[in-house]
Amino acid sequence: MQVILLERIQKLGGIGDLANVKAGYARNFLIPQGKVKPATKVNLAEFEIIKADLLAKEASTLAEAQAKEAAMNDVTCTITANAGDEGKLFGSVSAADILDSLTAQGFEVEKRDIHLPESIRHVGEYEVSVSLYTDLSVNVKVIVEATAESE
Repeated sequence: MQVILLERIQKLGGIGDLANVKAGYARNFLIPQGKVKPATKVNLAEFEIIKADLLAKEASTLAEAQAKEAAMNDVTCTITANAGDEGKLFGSVSAADILDSLTAQGFEVEKRDIHLPESIRHVGEYEVSVSLYTDLSVNVKVIVEATAESE
């Protein structure tokens, strides 16, 4: 199915590009999300009218993402968790834990934008990637510490 992209989509293209995608992907995800329109003559004519607005909206979104990237360059998240004597956690640190730490520091990101390279199951330092825009991401240092036991 051929579609017109209304926003930049990774691995498909930028605004205004025509892309061939599977019909189910277009019908079930892209069209309901408002990311694409079917490539018909009517929709192509409509797109030419709204193209400037879409480009301006993308430029402002990209500027916001770049500002957020500059602010998040040297962010460190410290997370305390229950751990055994050897530093192995009782459970693991998830994207939700990192999201809570970032939110507490004043950064608004989505849970789906946090990419853990591996599951965090030990005390230590880790690098986690946070996607801010289609091709824009920032690395965040996550420090996992054991909970201080009071006996």
